[in-house]
Amino acid sequence: MPPLSRPRLAAAVILIGAVSAALIGGFAWAAGWIGAPRITSNDAIAALEYNGGRYPGYRRAHAKGMCFTGWFDANGAGGALSMASVFRPGRYPVIGRFSVAGANPMAGDGRNVFHAMALLLRTPDGQQWRMAMDHTPFFPVGDVPAFLAFQYASRPVPATGVPDPAAMKSYLAEHPETKRFLDYMASAPLPDSFAKAIYYSINAFRFTNAQGVTRSVRWQMEPEIPLTALDKSRLADLPRDALFREMIDRTARGPSHWHMLLVVANPGDRTDNATIAWTGTHQRTDAGTLTLERVMPEETGACRDLNFDPTIVPRGIALSDDPLLGARAKVYSTSFTHRATEGPHPSAVGEDLHVEESR
Repeated sequence: MPPLSRPRLAAAVILIGAVSAALIGGFAWAAGWIGAPRITSNDAIAALEYNGGRYPGYRRAHAKGMCFTGWFDANGAGGALSMASVFRPGRYPVIGRFSVAGANPMAGDGRNVFHAMALLLRTPDGQQWRMAMDHTPFFPVGDVPAFLAFQYASRPVPATGVPDPAAMKSYLAEHPETKRFLDYMASAPLPDSFAKAIYYSINAFRFTNAQGVTRSVRWQMEPEIPLTALDKSRLADLPRDALFREMIDRTARGPSHWHMLLVVANPGDRTDNATIAWTGTHQRTDAGTLTLERVMPEETGACRDLNFDPTIVPRGIALSDDPLLGARAKVYSTSFTHRATEGPHPSAVGEDLHVEESR
């Protein structure tokens, strides 16, 4: 190779220097050494603990929960939307978790908050699909700054047990999407059983089938039994673990079932904003049936050491452009790291429930 001329050598040195500076600058920016302060997953954990208190050993979000196991019977119809092997006809084992919203694992069930179902599906080829679903069709915030601001504004005042009205008024004036969610929660029925709720993926995902066709999809788990609601005027009278006790008793009598419905986006549906529900008529595919067979306490159950990170998806499913997905993954991971070093904890749903006997 002929030696570089002096001008070409100078140009090469300048290029290498520019690339090196860019890399160093990028690492410095990522570490928070330069530029404007950025929100980290630890900031989100701190906000959750500020709102609900710090409880070592428990999950920072949806702290009160219970494990379950069962299976998913795929009927093959989901293959029209995704090449994921979980949609091939067959039965696949499931580990899951029921929970109620909030950072306080000792909170009562008599609160008008969303209920949640988390799932891990495994297939024989080693693929996993992890889901974190809520019983509401949309989410109260659309990005991480709004999530943090909501946690700080909605912290219950110790003297009253409710958020500071002035703080909430100021927050809601800037976040109409959260007001829309709170209005929905005030008027919508609150399921009186985990077994009677529809659970929504909240975020959109991209499904690609074997022909290479990609569509935006949200999914929902629809129960086989009809919804009946709690009396919201008497939530304060509900025993602390009423929802969990009901599910334990129900499972002792037999399994519960949900159908997985894949909902395809219409033109114009937002895929980058979980605060906006998809309305109107959509293509819906029943991909199979989820069966819950057994429940158990989290501290000894199969879900205890699982992080239900919704960004862990099988081949044939990809993340959408929703910024909440990456944020949820980081917060769940940080929460898992914290509680993994904090030691065991007592059952959040009461040691007298004997859920280990529920089949």
